[in-house]
Amino acid sequence: MKSKVRYTIIIPVYNEEDVIRETYRRLTLVMQSLGEPYELLFVNDGSEDRTAEIIEVLAETDDSVRLLNFSRNFGHQIAITAGMDYARGDAIVIIDADLQDPPELIPRMIEKWQEGYEVVYARRVQRKGETLFKKWTASLFYRTLRMMTEVDIPLDTGDFRLIDRKVCDVMHGIREKSRFIRGLISWIGFRQAAIEYIREERFAGKTKYPLKKMLRLAIDGITSFSHKPLKLATYLGLALSLPSFAYLVFSLGLKIFTAGTISGGRWLITLLLLLNGVNFILLGILGEYIGRIYDETKDRPLYILRNKQEAENLLVRRG
Repeated sequence: MKSKVRYTIIIPVYNEEDVIRETYRRLTLVMQSLGEPYELLFVNDGSEDRTAEIIEVLAETDDSVRLLNFSRNFGHQIAITAGMDYARGDAIVIIDADLQDPPELIPRMIEKWQEGYEVVYARRVQRKGETLFKKWTASLFYRTLRMMTEVDIPLDTGDFRLIDRKVCDVMHGIREKSRFIRGLISWIGFRQAAIEYIREERFAGKTKYPLKKMLRLAIDGITSFSHKPLKLATYLGLALSLPSFAYLVFSLGLKIFTAGTISGGRWLITLLLLLNGVNFILLGILGEYIGRIYDETKDRPLYILRNKQEAENLLVRRG
């Protein structure tokens, strides 16, 4: 049965009380200008401030506002996943609440969708209000990810995008635990198009993606779509074995054909320390992959909702 809602806007939120009203205002202005039924689906990822309370007040006066409450903080990528699970629209837009990604870009995405594209992603051509370190590391990550994977993940893109209903339904069947949404959507395929934009400064509040979380996201992206780190052991083994073998041949030749010897005590200690360090790095890489296998075998749910009855009602209305 076709959904009565034309567009679903998924907004994952975590401690966004300073910006949530402005986010709602700008999204509402944009969506009302389209003249078609829509819903604003906020996914509260275990906020510790008044974010959920503010959204509940908005929902009392606006029937287009929906709220999913997690029982705790499960993470940004999981919040997006929950939004896709409960989205009712024919087209689904993912956007963060901090207004760095302008809601006013949504009509352009919809135009591309109406042309027949099933995925429309936003590519950043400029990033305002970010440090040089943040810009450099982000650029390095996207280019490293593209180099290491066979999946064509677009450069300089985040999760801000529109996906068709059929793409959303496919994503609903992908339940791996360590999720990298933009990579999964690229892996799925379908017709994809880009629109370019300038990313604005955060409207208010603090970033919810400090360096630690950014590193975790980068690791999830690389390990989810590339086996090349596992092959690093082979490459390093060859790189270290060949010089070592050459050094051994040279030492034996020096011993057999000359009266000289090589004092290798310090070199031996240095080499052993180097090899031990490399071994620990490789064990850590292997541990990342084994840890992901372990998480998958536990088969725990991706998230837990605080109000199960509310979620069931949303699913009923989705049909």
